[in-house]
Amino acid sequence: MGYVAVTGGQQAIEKADQLIQWYRLKGCSEVLAVEQIESQMRLLIDRVMGEGGLYSSEYAALALKQSEGDPAEAAFLLRAYRSTLPRNHYSVTVEPSQMRVTRRISSSFKDIPDGQILGATYDYTHRLLNFNLREEDNETIEDFIKEYEIELDLTDHKLTLPKVAELLREQGLLANPSPNKSELVDITRDKLLFPAPRSARLQVLTRGETGAMTSLAYSSMRGYGAVHPTVGELRVGYADVHIPYPFASDEEDSIYIGEIKLTEVETINSFTQNDEGDVKFMLGYGLTFGQNEVKAISMAILERSLETEGNAPTQDEEFVLLHIDSVEAHGFVSHLKLPHYITFQSMLDRIRKTQDEGKNEKQTGPRTASTFSYL
Repeated sequence: MGYVAVTGGQQAIEKADQLIQWYRLKGCSEVLAVEQIESQMRLLIDRVMGEGGLYSSEYAALALKQSEGDPAEAAFLLRAYRSTLPRNHYSVTVEPSQMRVTRRISSSFKDIPDGQILGATYDYTHRLLNFNLREEDNETIEDFIKEYEIELDLTDHKLTLPKVAELLREQGLLANPSPNKSELVDITRDKLLFPAPRSARLQVLTRGETGAMTSLAYSSMRGYGAVHPTVGELRVGYADVHIPYPFASDEEDSIYIGEIKLTEVETINSFTQNDEGDVKFMLGYGLTFGQNEVKAISMAILERSLETEGNAPTQDEEFVLLHIDSVEAHGFVSHLKLPHYITFQSMLDRIRKTQDEGKNEKQTGPRTASTFSYL
């Protein structure tokens, strides 16, 4: 069920909307352009695209401007706009293993083929406020970009890099995922039913709200679940997108339409023993639009947790999948601000009736069985 705003009191609603615009614009020395949000709020844009389920940095920036920077509201706007778009094509399966890597690390292995690539990250810097940003201007930015691009050397940058997990798989130490025996489910077209196939679970997780998923993954690692992994590989990069060539007889014929930025995580979890007695590590998988590493790691933890039998909250499929959607959660909690006059009046009538009956009982004494027979 989706929760959306309701109408009522049209004039009051229009005035409230005007007040929103006044709060957004009052005191601004310069109007914040959509292009500025798109280029300078990179990580926030990536988060909204992932939760909104629409890969468009321009529309994500527009949604953020309209919502005054509220990620949940921006994702709501983006998801609503997405629902109006026609679906003209289904892409060929995107291969993250072939992505053009810009960042690639492993916390499981120090030395990996072709080395670790730190890329763009805040992981190794001090969390201190940089007050110099208050003095930043166009001239300062242009000088920095010119100097950095002179030093920047991409001649040795490889387009594709081997997957770290394949090292364990080649040695027979990593279990293969369970084969998908059901047809692929499209959760944007089909109702989510339980038990959900793995394809549906992954779709819900990849569109999940970052904070909710992080919280549940954290609870799993702290002892309320069965999954505490290490990161086999985390990679950020650009993957090619192709669509089938129209009327082509060969299914491999396709048209390149562009590339999308992805974050992919494969976590290595506690080993398990199968029916044949083999002991192997289990893999957790996370994938999301843009660079959103915490969400991708959380997704890998929850994906593995849902594959593990147990009684922890993060092993309950319905609990996890029905409570991580930002639009559902934001809408359901926000709907409490809307009128509930009738339901609350009903509760008032019931409690007053109960109080009146209690007063009468004190005055006349408890009712006997014969009294109840006439009610």
